[in-house]
Amino acid sequence: MTTSAPRPFWSSLLWALLAVSLLLGSAWAYARFKSPYPFYGTVFNPETAAPTLAGIGEDGRPFALSDLRGQTVAVFFGFLHCPNICPTTLASLERVRQALPEADRANFRTVLVTLDPARDDVKRLREYVTYFSASARGVFIPEPQLADTAAAWGVGYQKAAVQSGTSYQINHTTGVYLIDREGRRRVVWDYTQLTNVDRVVADVRQVMR
Repeated sequence: MTTSAPRPFWSSLLWALLAVSLLLGSAWAYARFKSPYPFYGTVFNPETAAPTLAGIGEDGRPFALSDLRGQTVAVFFGFLHCPNICPTTLASLERVRQALPEADRANFRTVLVTLDPARDDVKRLREYVTYFSASARGVFIPEPQLADTAAAWGVGYQKAAVQSGTSYQINHTTGVYLIDREGRRRVVWDYTQLTNVDRVVADVRQVMR
């Protein structure tokens, strides 16, 4: 039996960069107006409802994004074995939350959706997200529902550097989506933008108004 050659690293990297480009391009496709406020992130049409997001929460109970209506939510798709992008993103979002005025902190929440349901069970998900923030939520969605959910959000993901059934990485879109208290998708940042905490906080406060 013949086996295919392993995918070269540069191919996986190009796929990841393409996924980011598609994310930002799709975001601009939704922006059918010129925002009067100079957002730091890429703007969605404020009338665009966030796609459905439902699964099992890190507490083992059914989760739906609609349960968080009334709060401002940062949604990120990643995985627990991620070496840098995912922990950096979660740490940055907690810095953003801490930089908000005290009255607003309780109304800002981070949600991580795992793209690795084969390895990231609910218990590990809970330990991971709460390490970064006591208020963070995690969402577990099994396949093939995960693939449908990711596609609806404009998120791409693919296994890479596969060594075995349990040893691999996942290339994925790195966008963070900001959802307002009415459940509308308002802004998307790439994870590299999150290092500018002041600019991200300004976007969050504008959406909270």
